[in-house]
Amino acid sequence: MATLVEIAAQIVASHASSTPMTSEQLIFEIGKVHNALKNLEAGQPMEGPEEAKPSLTVKEAFRKGEVVCMVCGKGGFKTLARHLSTAHNMKPGEYKKQFGIPSKQPLSAKSYSEARRKMAQDRGLAANLAKAREVRMANIEAKKGAPAKPAKTRTRVAKQKAATK
Repeated sequence: MATLVEIAAQIVASHASSTPMTSEQLIFEIGKVHNALKNLEAGQPMEGPEEAKPSLTVKEAFRKGEVVCMVCGKGGFKTLARHLSTAHNMKPGEYKKQFGIPSKQPLSAKSYSEARRKMAQDRGLAANLAKAREVRMANIEAKKGAPAKPAKTRTRVAKQKAATK
């Protein structure tokens, strides 16, 4: 059977395979996991999970050319939505709430947002949207001004019952 140190090393190695870590961080994590495993084995109650404190600010996380995940520290993303759902099983609203990000802040790189905005303007999507809104409002107004449909007095079943009496 594996010792607690070996188990802790396997756990940290698994974590380190997806997250870049320095040798000092690896040693610290192995010690932390070893202590947690030792406490579990001794039957001591686990301390509650510490509140995750981001190592970078919101301004640092949302750069012009990339977005950095404040949960795991990975960077190079154009947008964070897919990473949050796959890697952290988290919705964008939860992420914003956890790290105090304003609700209007997009979870994408500034250059990516600007490129998408420019593409939409080049394709005339704003004008198409305005036209669609005008048509929709005209249809709503036409329905308000149209006379109400007369109420049906009897259904087919009611007519048959009345005829048999």
